Amino acid sequence: MQAKTALVLGGARSGKSVFAERLAEQSGLEAVYIATGQAYDDEMIERIVEHKERRGSMWMTIEEPLDLVGALVTHAREGRAVLVDCLTLWLTNLMMAERDIAAETARLALAIPGLAGTVMFVSNEVGLGIVPDNRMAREFRDHAGRLNQAVAAAVNDVYFIAAGLPLKMKG
Repeated sequence: MQAKTALVLGGARSGKSVFAERLAEQSGLEAVYIATGQAYDDEMIERIVEHKERRGSMWMTIEEPLDLVGALVTHAREGRAVLVDCLTLWLTNLMMAERDIAAETARLALAIPGLAGTVMFVSNEVGLGIVPDNRMAREFRDHAGRLNQAVAAAVNDVYFIAAGLPLKMKG
């Protein structure tokens, strides 16, 4: 049986992580959080602490900045709700490590239908604003758009969050 999968999209501070965490908690399944962010500065350390405190002790946290598919294959199983937060931080890590973004995106999209349990992905929608003024930012925006499209096509449900309010787009 295919896993129940979802993508939760939204802008910065839109409420997407809180919404996805709530979905996982309401499932009644063992909650597993795959964190892709890395603490490169004090502000990111504060964000990570905020997320951990909000989730509380009921969550098992796995930190995986690069091998997301490997972490999913290892930790997604029946009886678990796995939350990946977030795809755009994972994308940043891939870009910084000079990985093949198209290949990593395809690898993730191909893996999703074979995952067990419930798996949710959080990602930023970054394509709604102005065109960035530098090449790297434009490449990031374009990669993020393609990544979000590939994951949206592979999952069962897609939600868009704005001002803390969910709009179900698929499923």
